[in-house]
Amino acid sequence: MQFAHLTRRELITFVVGAAAAWPLAARAQQPPLPVIGYLSARSPQDTTHLLEAFRRGLSEAGFVEGQNVTIEYRWALGQQDRLPGLAADLVRRPVTVLVSTGGESAALAAKAATSTIPIAFIIGGDPVRLGLAASYNRPGGNATGINILTNSLEPKRLELLRELVPQASTIGALLDPSFPAYEGQLRDMRQAARALDLQVQELRASTDAEIDLAFETVARQRIAAVTVAAGPFFDTRRDKLVALAARHAVPTMYHFREFPAAGGLMSYGIDSRVTYRQIGVYAGGILKGEKPAELPILQPTKFELVINLKTAKTLGLKVPLTLQVAADEVIE
Repeated sequence: MQFAHLTRRELITFVVGAAAAWPLAARAQQPPLPVIGYLSARSPQDTTHLLEAFRRGLSEAGFVEGQNVTIEYRWALGQQDRLPGLAADLVRRPVTVLVSTGGESAALAAKAATSTIPIAFIIGGDPVRLGLAASYNRPGGNATGINILTNSLEPKRLELLRELVPQASTIGALLDPSFPAYEGQLRDMRQAARALDLQVQELRASTDAEIDLAFETVARQRIAAVTVAAGPFFDTRRDKLVALAARHAVPTMYHFREFPAAGGLMSYGIDSRVTYRQIGVYAGGILKGEKPAELPILQPTKFELVINLKTAKTLGLKVPLTLQVAADEVIE
């Protein structure tokens, strides 16, 4: 363009237009933000505090949602069969890293959806046995994460519940048959029950109606206590389970602290907030270039017993001093 032939008005128009275009051009040259695909078997309502912990871990790794990373959320709401479709949707997005939470179903769906996108998972079972990794120290593929050992703690929960209700000859075990760990959970419970000279009455539930029926069975058969097996479906029905246990006045053991905090009797397991913070750190590290194949799969070293004494009193239970002393938290 020959500026000598422009009129003064044309020159001003050209300069103003060019100045307005500069920031647009600069923005266009900026690379897009990396995207985390967050796949959960649970629901946003029951994991608000866990999402806060996840974001805290991300920030420790240098990433803040909306500033230098975008997060796409997909929630199965406790319905395991929705996970494959949700995982495939995130892979099509596509995402930079895929974070799966809420147990084996989510991790397996993520792994089935991609063999190339890095995956950071939280599960309650053995990732090597599930085919998610070659080993704990060197996973070797595109997936790594944390085994929170939740499923392997079912015998300990049964033992603690028996200590609180020593007169019980039969304890109900509420399990979700659609959960991949179901058979192993039931097997471990039955084996532990034999050692405690107990009978285990299996109660199956994968729907709200089946949960209602399970507690009706407990009342009808006068089952002395119930242990709720770990699983994302039950996590999304926390308030319902606690309310039914109170209505039927049945002592009930759970797997996460959130249950006694909501009015349930007791729980034994990990502090989930620690785990979700750590998976945020892992996701951030992968965004920086770390390889899942070389990031060791972690396991918790601390488990917490939480007892709600107010609920125990309502149920007419006297909590043994040994349990109170052993408890990491007593809610009064």
